[in-house]
Amino acid sequence: MPALKDGRDTSRVANYVGFFDKDSAKDSRAHQENRLENYVDVINGYYDGATELYEYGWAQSFHFSRFYRGEAFLQSLARHEHYLAAQMQLKPGMRVLDVGCGVGGPAREISRFSDVYITGLNNNDFQIGRARRYTEKAGLSDKLKFTKGDFNKLKEQFGEGSFDAVYAIEATVHAPTFESVYGQIYSVLKPGGIFGVYEWVMTDAWDPSIPEHKEVAHGIEIGDGIPEMRTTKDARNALYNVGFEILHEEDLAERPDPIPWYYPLEGDFSKAQTWGDYFTVFRTSKFGRWTTSTGVWFLEKAGVVPKGTYDVGETLKVAADALVKGGQKKLFTPMLLFICKKPEAQ
Repeated sequence: MPALKDGRDTSRVANYVGFFDKDSAKDSRAHQENRLENYVDVINGYYDGATELYEYGWAQSFHFSRFYRGEAFLQSLARHEHYLAAQMQLKPGMRVLDVGCGVGGPAREISRFSDVYITGLNNNDFQIGRARRYTEKAGLSDKLKFTKGDFNKLKEQFGEGSFDAVYAIEATVHAPTFESVYGQIYSVLKPGGIFGVYEWVMTDAWDPSIPEHKEVAHGIEIGDGIPEMRTTKDARNALYNVGFEILHEEDLAERPDPIPWYYPLEGDFSKAQTWGDYFTVFRTSKFGRWTTSTGVWFLEKAGVVPKGTYDVGETLKVAADALVKGGQKKLFTPMLLFICKKPEAQ
């Protein structure tokens, strides 16, 4: 496979959109099964093309968050990470696993906040290289390490009972099933260990028999490298089925916040909370989208970025529209919070 020195695979990027039919009505179960069977290629093709665009538009923490009035975008991202760490009751010196660590933004923040040792797991070489560079620059290499691995092979890679705690921030949705990844997380936790997750799910209001609802889920899938969107019930049942005790469950998107979690995707300057946030909002405005698309098109033609990056970037616009619509109609949440415990040894 054609690979660049930075770890990206040009053929995966070019082939990414081929895993989906752009028309949600024509995206069949066969398409989904193909994505599930080839989920590693789906995820890597997506992130090889999208990672730099994520960093440009969203900084180094690839997740959503709640907002308070006057709160800066980056401050909100950090608070969202602190909240998870606090709910998990992370203590100094704990050994913690970050499942689907991206370029390490949350791991660096949580390590500073909780004084824990974190292993970041990722199956994308390009992101791992960037995570290591950013962490070294931050002076945190003694507290964090990043390794390549598969969601479905955690026990094989780390051994049973290896971690005091495990967290995942909007990452386990990429796994072929919730049961597979939650079961692996359960295995690598020590008895009594805590698992905290912000999960992407379709809410109880979502009805796949309604074309508009199906279109929202499909837009999220194609624009975010997700083989198959699943429901709140699917996530909850999977946690119980693998043996977890659920200590706390809450959809944070249901809180009566005056500023919605999806506002940075709307391109609405009136909702920007600080001067710095105007730049974030600009990138998702109509002119900002056009500027980014045009720039990526020229970079691809010049060979600066892999072929297919422009197409992946275009799917991000599809995702943004679907995420906003899903948020407005309460069909989707990116912040279904579960705090779970592995029972103590009998």
